[in-house]
Amino acid sequence: MAIQNIRLFGDPVLRTPADPVVDFDKELRTLVADLTETMLDAPGAGLAAPQIGVGLRVFTYQVEGVVGHLVNPELTLSAEEQLGPEGCLSFPELRFDCRRALSVVARGWSMWGEPVVLEGSDYLARAIQHETDHLDGILFIDRLDPEQRKAAMKEIREAEWFGGKPPTVRVSPHATFGQAR
Repeated sequence: MAIQNIRLFGDPVLRTPADPVVDFDKELRTLVADLTETMLDAPGAGLAAPQIGVGLRVFTYQVEGVVGHLVNPELTLSAEEQLGPEGCLSFPELRFDCRRALSVVARGWSMWGEPVVLEGSDYLARAIQHETDHLDGILFIDRLDPEQRKAAMKEIREAEWFGGKPPTVRVSPHATFGQAR
């Protein structure tokens, strides 16, 4: 197990749909362990494989003290919705209200190839939908209404982790540029 670097917004892997897992082997178990350790260290409510640069359909979650993972998830969403704050480890310190289904049934597999059905509502449903979106190359800012998305993009452009605002440079009116001294 090893803590991995989390990819930040702007990295193309975050916009690339992940491939289904076909081999339930030692490499997959190592990936789940790395995802779990990285998520717990961050700390976060979930982490998808693309967030550590791996293009496979795997995510981990940590909600209300329960830590788990899901491979190749398929979701059934409720018609009832919730609106609540959401953030992402790939967007440090950014939080916006995001609309999601209130409850979800997620079907997939464990890292050992055993079938898993994960049912959740409220925060767990939000985490499952958020991480599954990552596997489809969708980011939570894509789910914001146009006004919120504009505000989010402004915050991102100004964030230090994204490059931030260029420093203000004060120049003497007597300075000369482009001349050798």
